[in-house]
Amino acid sequence: MNYNDLLVTAIKASVEAGDVISEVYRSAFTVEHKEDKSPLTLADTLANEVISKVLKETKLPILSEEGKSINYEERKEWKSFWMVDPLDGTKEFIKRNGEFTVNIALIENNTPVMGVIFVPEKKILYFASHKDGSYRLDNVNPGIINNISYSWLISESKKLPFKKDEDTYKVVGSRSHMSEETVEFINTLKKEHRNIEIVSIGSSLKLCLVAEGSANIYPRFGPTYEWDTGAGHAIAKGAGKKVVHTDMITPLRYNKNNLLNPYFIVL
Repeated sequence: MNYNDLLVTAIKASVEAGDVISEVYRSAFTVEHKEDKSPLTLADTLANEVISKVLKETKLPILSEEGKSINYEERKEWKSFWMVDPLDGTKEFIKRNGEFTVNIALIENNTPVMGVIFVPEKKILYFASHKDGSYRLDNVNPGIINNISYSWLISESKKLPFKKDEDTYKVVGSRSHMSEETVEFINTLKKEHRNIEIVSIGSSLKLCLVAEGSANIYPRFGPTYEWDTGAGHAIAKGAGKKVVHTDMITPLRYNKNNLLNPYFIVL
């Protein structure tokens, strides 16, 4: 399969998963907890099954949050693979605020080269390929996905970035996590910029806001995993942004032995 076909397949997987997630979202779902105490719902499990089934036709390995136990000795040999978070923002899902996403990234040689983020409750799709940049498509319903083509996607979507407020410096903050380091970093920014606005939002939408130009910077001084950032990293990069360590230079790397990300900044 070529890159265009891979992207279309990933988009179909994300939207199908979003449809399943929405069904659970509107039901009286229950919440379990994983070994690391993070919440898990039926939506996570079902979405992971849907995505795995669709992506299997690409013959590429899949590393998912729900299947993260794959031994490093096996996956370190992978040149290309899918990095999947079937439901990013489970806490937002449980709060029922709609700020949760489906994340699928194609990783090649430790770098994201393609990303798809679908927002089921907002019907918004973000996507990026390494050769054509990043885009946003609104009003995405499951029915329109069945017969889409890459050329149709490009023609119907808005290229990122497309929005910028020159008067206000917007800093993205987490809806559920705001560490002391983040507060200190924002205080430093306040010395450099006269008008600062904090924009709080959940899940990988934080990276999308910077990618589309609705925010200027997203500092993350708190724990995240590779599946939390892979798709958003690709979309930010495709929009001309950077996802780097706190040195402001070194890009995040993927498929490490330890899948925990270092602290990072998107700008």
